[in-house]
Amino acid sequence: MPAVSSPAIVLSTVAYGETSKIARLATRALGVVSVIAKGARRPKSRFGAALQALSEGAASIIPARSSDLHTLASFDVERVHSGLAAQVDRFATASVLGELMLRCAPHHGPPETYDFFRHALDVLEAVPSDAVGVIGLRTIWGLVGQLGYTPRLEHCVRDGVPVPLDRPAAFSAALGGVLCDRCARGLDTSRLEPADRRDLATLVAGDADLPDLDDRYLAAHRRLVDRYVRHHLAEGAALPALAFWLDHSWAPAP
Repeated sequence: MPAVSSPAIVLSTVAYGETSKIARLATRALGVVSVIAKGARRPKSRFGAALQALSEGAASIIPARSSDLHTLASFDVERVHSGLAAQVDRFATASVLGELMLRCAPHHGPPETYDFFRHALDVLEAVPSDAVGVIGLRTIWGLVGQLGYTPRLEHCVRDGVPVPLDRPAAFSAALGGVLCDRCARGLDTSRLEPADRRDLATLVAGDADLPDLDDRYLAAHRRLVDRYVRHHLAEGAALPALAFWLDHSWAPAP
């Protein structure tokens, strides 16, 4: 079959045999795919050091006829995103995005999902240190939405009735959004004050000024998105990058 050329970002690699690697790539043309890079571990491999996690480039992929493991003919690196490694929380957030793409993005997903992922890495690499926490939340919620799981924040997820924005509301990570008082009875929910729901709506929508969240509120929003992702996207799989991002908090670099 003819090779398919596509922008791509490396999500992960593992050794295969004595000389090769298997890589998972997020691609614009094919979605998330598994490829074998034959001879990638040889000292004089044509891949060199190209297949580093989160490196971005142009991939040439030969589709397999009867399996999900394709052949990587070439990968020309265009960007390494080295700035993400300069600050732990930048890299931790980027790793969460990569993990969501790796574990949750569909095969043959829409190119818009790849575009959002790529843009999110660019943003995380460029924002000031003291904005990484809230920008990280916005990018994670944004990718969750791109994957089709935007939470419902204005109407009850059970019966569809409007939930007033000027009153506290119950939020169910398991059910996917806010609940009216009647539907919330007896359920395990989080209480969102009006300001909290406005902040969450801003993070989810990604089209307004960022909310001003102190460390306590950042931690609360991290816990909320963690519960949401595990209910709707993880399907029981371990998500070590998300766990690391949730359990660690870093002061902005001086």
